Amino acid sequence: MYVERDKEDELHRMSKVTGIMAVVGPRQSGKTTLLRHMMPKDTSYVLFDDPAARRLFEERLEEFEVQYIRDRPLALLDEVPYCSEAGTRLKYLVDMGHKLWVTSSSEVLMGRDVLSYLVGRVSVHRLLPFNLREFLRAKDQRVLTPEIEEVRVREHMTFGGYPNVVLAEGADVKAKLLEDLRLTMVMRDMARNFSINNLGDIEWLALYLAQDPGSLVKIEDLASHLGVSRPTVKKYLDAMEKSYLVHLMRPFFTNKRKELVKQRRAYFLDTGLRNAIAREFDKEPTGHLFENYVMTELLKMGLEPRYWRTKSKAEVDFVIERGGDVVPIEV
Repeated sequence: MYVERDKEDELHRMSKVTGIMAVVGPRQSGKTTLLRHMMPKDTSYVLFDDPAARRLFEERLEEFEVQYIRDRPLALLDEVPYCSEAGTRLKYLVDMGHKLWVTSSSEVLMGRDVLSYLVGRVSVHRLLPFNLREFLRAKDQRVLTPEIEEVRVREHMTFGGYPNVVLAEGADVKAKLLEDLRLTMVMRDMARNFSINNLGDIEWLALYLAQDPGSLVKIEDLASHLGVSRPTVKKYLDAMEKSYLVHLMRPFFTNKRKELVKQRRAYFLDTGLRNAIAREFDKEPTGHLFENYVMTELLKMGLEPRYWRTKSKAEVDFVIERGGDVVPIEV
């Protein structure tokens, strides 16, 4: 079952005016499904999980071009960051006049080793799990009363917005899908993309953060609890953020330089995945979990929420800036 995504119109518009359109976002958030739904007839599709295709791309690019791209209106290259020197190879293909759509399940694509080669050639878009509107669309919910809305929001908050999970029937099946996704994200994405060998530390850190969504990230405390160095903790947090497991929110200041040095708050990009980590599907949702849920919905709207906190600990949950206005949001 295909569920219409809110980004479709934006992607259609941008695909007409750019050589490479990149869609990044968490694994299983629907990137490939969306693009395959949009792609025109005779589009070439290449999944770089396939070792043969990846080897051809890395070692014999001109043969790859003949096999998959030449004489095609478009090529969809799935999970490009798995390939070495992806930036230079993509640059060559687009400079040869080919039109490409590419995907990535981590922010590796956004790093200097790839993106720096594509300046002026690429349009980047993030696709997160279903927002509330998409979730209701998937449920074919056409009428909302306050009672129905509360039930649907609770379900969305409990099991999150990953398409396969939303469309699955039964709480036990949803929980198992989320557990499988948790293992895939840790074992495959973080270990592979960020050269992390001690997966136990990553799992412990995720569980620690899941106990109190929205808590301040104190590097010294985390290093002490884990028994590792501060740089190692920072590496783990960077991997978790770039793999779309967590979002590290900066504070709001009128002095923008201060945003870069003050403590961040750790939220999960999907509350269902957070519940899988914490093993808390059956518990009554807490205020902190609902705060995390609202934060994810703000991100899916394309906003960049910050938090505001004084030294005397007066605070506002979120602050957003729109059209020159500063808007405080208390959950």
